[in-house]
Amino acid sequence: MSLLKPQSMKAYRAPSLLQPHRARQALKDAHSGTIPPLIGFWHAVSSPPIIRITAQLGFDVLCLDWEHSSCNVETITQMVHDVQHISEGQTMALVRMPDHQHASIGYALDAGASILMFPQVTTVEEVKHIISATKFGSKRNGTRSAPPARFAPGFTGLPSTQGIDSSLSLWENLNNQAAIVIQIETLEAINNLDAILTECGKDIDAVWLGALDIRVSMGLPDPFSPKWGGNEPEWIAAIEKYEAVLKKHDVPSAGMALAIAGEEAMARNGKGKAFLVPSVDAVDLVLNTSRVLGQTREMFSSRDSTR
Repeated sequence: MSLLKPQSMKAYRAPSLLQPHRARQALKDAHSGTIPPLIGFWHAVSSPPIIRITAQLGFDVLCLDWEHSSCNVETITQMVHDVQHISEGQTMALVRMPDHQHASIGYALDAGASILMFPQVTTVEEVKHIISATKFGSKRNGTRSAPPARFAPGFTGLPSTQGIDSSLSLWENLNNQAAIVIQIETLEAINNLDAILTECGKDIDAVWLGALDIRVSMGLPDPFSPKWGGNEPEWIAAIEKYEAVLKKHDVPSAGMALAIAGEEAMARNGKGKAFLVPSVDAVDLVLNTSRVLGQTREMFSSRDSTR
């Protein structure tokens, strides 16, 4: 099957870069094979100056980690704007949320984030709350407040009703644009995933397997431990159950497929994913900087080499 790759995520951009891209459609197309998987870069150290550089590199998605960083609302808003404006719509901004709170969700969406990733999702009730907080209008069980200073004439340069589909209101269009990705990070969450997708699957745009947290929750050595194995029977059973549930509900898969693990592991971890991340800023910084430090120490280790 031939892949019809768009020039960039510009093919999915909204009428204004202050709006989210049509990320829901992009993930569906990647899952169906209409386009290749979305490729992301993970900013564990969320820093506006660095993001202004990576926004120019051509990634489909830049992932801004609000869960494990010291970002405040103003900083996360600035970074979302920088991703989508500096890339001129070529790259979408993903925000990993710090929590499931209604206010935090509103801040990220009001900034125009194209994808919201929710960590530590465990129950059907949590997912119903997340969906409600991200949507406008009672038809979608939405409780999101319409932000008049974000999406209104004179602020976005658009008529208040303009959107992707002229037959829908701006608010209905926005419901269909920004994507929801949930992170499954405990064995309990894997066991509940079938119920979550049965109840809420139509509003979940991808599921991300948080392998590190799952292994920690199960009391297994994590990938950073010298005792890492990855072949424990209970681990294999958990992953097989996770993958079977995603296949049953035909929901896109997302996750890490790190290049540093080698081509074989990268290909294995990225197989079948609609959205994958091969690189993390903190990991690249540590590995490359350590390598350069070691080379430099060796090069200038003798007294003569320093003269």
